[in-house]
Amino acid sequence: MTTPITQDLMTIPRKLPAGDRINLVGLTRDRLREVLVEHGTPEKQAKMRVGQIWQWIYQWGVRDFDAMTNLSKAYRRDLSDAFTIEIPELVSKQVSADGTRKYLVRITGGHEVEVVYIPESDRGTLCISSQVGCTLTCSFCHTGTQKLVRNLTAGEIIGQVMLARDDLNEWPRQGEAAGERPRLISNIVLMGMGEPLYNFDNVRDAMKIAMDGEGISLSRRRITLSTSGVVPEITKTAEEIGCLLAVSFHATTDEVRDTLVPINKKWNIETLLDALRAYPKLSNSERITFEYVMLKGVNDSDADARRLVKLISGIPAKINLIPFNEWPGSPYVRSDWDRIEAFSDIIYKAGYASPIRTPRGEDIMAACGQLKSASERARKPRRQIEAEAGIG
Repeated sequence: MTTPITQDLMTIPRKLPAGDRINLVGLTRDRLREVLVEHGTPEKQAKMRVGQIWQWIYQWGVRDFDAMTNLSKAYRRDLSDAFTIEIPELVSKQVSADGTRKYLVRITGGHEVEVVYIPESDRGTLCISSQVGCTLTCSFCHTGTQKLVRNLTAGEIIGQVMLARDDLNEWPRQGEAAGERPRLISNIVLMGMGEPLYNFDNVRDAMKIAMDGEGISLSRRRITLSTSGVVPEITKTAEEIGCLLAVSFHATTDEVRDTLVPINKKWNIETLLDALRAYPKLSNSERITFEYVMLKGVNDSDADARRLVKLISGIPAKINLIPFNEWPGSPYVRSDWDRIEAFSDIIYKAGYASPIRTPRGEDIMAACGQLKSASERARKPRRQIEAEAGIG
């Protein structure tokens, strides 16, 4: 009598439900290798498979496993059964009169963040977000009026870059050399919604993907991380990312900075500057960028300019002067242009570059400090905002 042949159903490949499949976007190389092995890729093949899949996703922008033609059909089917390649959803796009593009992007859970692309004659800069909302409540920043919802994942951060490359048609076509198509996104700045150093691990992993030479391949000197001054993470940024650093400084006394950038109450100007003095050496970066928003009658006096020069003495630095970008209900107004120029002149004569940033995308609320997701547009009354800012 022949014994019936039975088969363990667990060994039969089955396509997992969409919600159970693992999104490969945002995984580090090590984690990608782990999940491939966990789902049946032989250990001896795993390193090669990681390299192949990585290039398809990040060098060519491919989202369909069937298009990965250097993999066998059977292996592509297995990948499709267990994994997915997904980036955030583009909800809307606005284009400014000056060419700036603002994307409203939806992530898992239905939350939204904003991403801005700024084209210039010598570069194209993509401003990306690291959190939904922000916990810092900087009184001059529109994003700061939106409560923190959650951190973005590494996939949601690098996914913003991939989404913008889709819109700009920047991915190389099959048969083209990787560098043949014009580079429209030449720089990334982490200056969108959120405080990047309060989401350090995900920001680090996303930026390592952006810098990987077999994918998007941006130099670390083309990536700038902007922080309001999370001092304990500054050294880690130098050691684990090594990108350029910008600091939202905005004031020359603790009294004023406590109001403009409330994190100053935790790590004051002296503590912050002590951490910054070591950064260029640790990261091999050339200099720190100090961002300084110009607020009429608040931080724009000649005395402020002279104090600023004295404070940053000994730090390789440049100072970006940012004419305040007003938003509905804002408690501040922009400094007069001649005041900004006089401030810049004092800094320049002290030996520091002090460019005045040209406001971009103001007509679509895409300028610095104006980002806030459309689903969170509810305004506080002006009187409440002024009271929280300590003015009026």
